[in-house]
Amino acid sequence: MAKSSTLLLCLSVFIFIITESSLAQTCSNYRFSSNSLFESCNDLPVLDSFLHYTYDSSSGSLQVAYRHTNLSPGKWVAWAVNPSSTGMVGAQAIVAYPISDGTVRAYTSPIDSYQTSLQEGDLSFNVSMLSATYQNNEMIVFATLSLPLTNGGNINIVWQDGSLSGNSLLPHPTSGNNIRSVSTLNLFSGTSASTSGGGAGDSKLKKRNIHGILNAVSWGIMMPIGAIIARYLRVSKSAGPAWFYLHVTCQASAYIIGVAGWATGIKLGSESEGIQFSTHRAIGIALFCLATVQVFAMFLRPKPEHKYRVYWNIYHHTVGYTVIILAVVNIFKGLDILSPEKQWRNAYTAIIVTLGLVAAVLEGFTWYVVIKRGKAEESSKTSQLGNGGRSQYA
Repeated sequence: MAKSSTLLLCLSVFIFIITESSLAQTCSNYRFSSNSLFESCNDLPVLDSFLHYTYDSSSGSLQVAYRHTNLSPGKWVAWAVNPSSTGMVGAQAIVAYPISDGTVRAYTSPIDSYQTSLQEGDLSFNVSMLSATYQNNEMIVFATLSLPLTNGGNINIVWQDGSLSGNSLLPHPTSGNNIRSVSTLNLFSGTSASTSGGGAGDSKLKKRNIHGILNAVSWGIMMPIGAIIARYLRVSKSAGPAWFYLHVTCQASAYIIGVAGWATGIKLGSESEGIQFSTHRAIGIALFCLATVQVFAMFLRPKPEHKYRVYWNIYHHTVGYTVIILAVVNIFKGLDILSPEKQWRNAYTAIIVTLGLVAAVLEGFTWYVVIKRGKAEESSKTSQLGNGGRSQYA
């Protein structure tokens, strides 16, 4: 009986903790210390953010409280309405950050380019009652906007955070959730939809995912498999020329799929003005160039008995392994940029580790076969020489 009571108590505590944790992640149960009340609230999908608001359609007055939780010291936050589009450019922002004297500075900043430094300026609509608080790693920005609506009550909103250097705002990250923090909010119904879940945002996110999948499968998986086929299958005499055709098929398919992924990346770069991933882009271009040279070098491959064949082999192996190394490095850089769920990175890591282990085992087996075969051939030659000597003096 005592054990049952203890188990029931533990279960109750566990359920209570889970319930409290779940509730802590929503806006509906939040109470402001100033006793401010708002008619509606939305749990924004990323960056631990919440929006509380009251909209008066007769006056066009929008009272808002933007909350950003789990915000470490030395960070700035911004919340904005974009009257003209769903992106960053054109957004009319409210910025807040804690300063060294313990107070919080809040001001308005119109954003007219991706290279903005969030300088203070007037917005395209009036803002009043602007203030902000920062306590317990939570920033709350209060404001009243004069915002007459003509689009069925829909507004495009953007929110963001970044680091501080003293009292200077540093650029926000350009990957992961920091490029997903956009949404469309209907002030009449209270519904919101992330632009990463529909429209142009959805299209760009799909392109990013397609780009990542194509490149991971081609450069990051098929290319290493093709190299493993060429290095280890050729040792088997029973394989005959089949290893060569398998190798060529695998690498040619990887190249075609990889070019499609590479082209998608170039297209994404041209559509993402102001968002640059220089290292990822440079490695991708180098990878494409080396792989293209490798493909066309096949047409210049000397015959096995040609005196230059050994140099061609050295070039072919060097460029091939360089392409594979660059591909794996760049895929992990791409994963850092996309910031997908952890299992995607774990899955690719597991594949690469598995291929590495397979290659290590096959490398050892290959050396065993080659050495054994060499000893057998040497023994056969010695035996033939012995038999030849005896027949000479018989």
